Amino acid sequence: MNVLFIGDIVGNTGRKALREMLPSLKTKYQPHIIIVNGENSAAGRGITASIANEFFNWGVHGITLGNHTWDNKDIFEFIDDEPRIIRPANFPPGTPGRGYTVVKANGKELAIVNLQGRTFLPPIDCPFRVGEEIVDELRKEHKCILVDFHAEATSEKIAMGYFMDGQVSIVVGTHTHVQSNDDVILPGGTAFLTDAGMVGSREGILGMEKDAVLYKFTTQLPARFVVDEGKWQLNGLFVELDEDTGAAKRLEKIRLREDEWVMS
Repeated sequence: MNVLFIGDIVGNTGRKALREMLPSLKTKYQPHIIIVNGENSAAGRGITASIANEFFNWGVHGITLGNHTWDNKDIFEFIDDEPRIIRPANFPPGTPGRGYTVVKANGKELAIVNLQGRTFLPPIDCPFRVGEEIVDELRKEHKCILVDFHAEATSEKIAMGYFMDGQVSIVVGTHTHVQSNDDVILPGGTAFLTDAGMVGSREGILGMEKDAVLYKFTTQLPARFVVDEGKWQLNGLFVELDEDTGAAKRLEKIRLREDEWVMS
């Protein structure tokens, strides 16, 4: 099974990049399943039903979220009714939506789990305990499982990789918007990357216009962040899985830049 995971899509610039590049990515990697993190896709804050439907129409099969899940109030109108969208599973019990699901496409099935870290992020239930409970249940019927760990601290993400090694197929981090350079297949067969990076402007700061971010850092005063409309970058991860065991056979970081990208 070929799995394509695309990192945090930031605003209109990120959506433009995804729309432009998905056909080429499909041609090169021949993915059976495509997953994206969409928690910043609506002007950098949350996601809307129309944006989610755009992604699905372009060929995305599943959408993960994160700490900005609730930033767009429209989310409450559709998250319970859309099984292809998941939010962190370690949100409090009774929270709208679901923390994991199984996506099916091209004759393949991939279970996907969304977890959120606790270091440098708001208090939340333990992602290790909740993740273990969910994965133990999923493994009864599914060999191939992807975990999107939406977390700030690299140490917490690496810890999750080792914690899940041999239990899931892929552990990929999101949230920092900066792709890490530690892609590896861990000893137990789990493909791991601390952070997939983002899809958005490469001319701003984490996808936002840099002037407002610089103003906040230099003055410590409030500033309104707006999605930057400059040239894009697209980051993600491709993983080839052994369907019989769920283990990763090959992984490749994806890092493309507008006007510079090359598809071999």
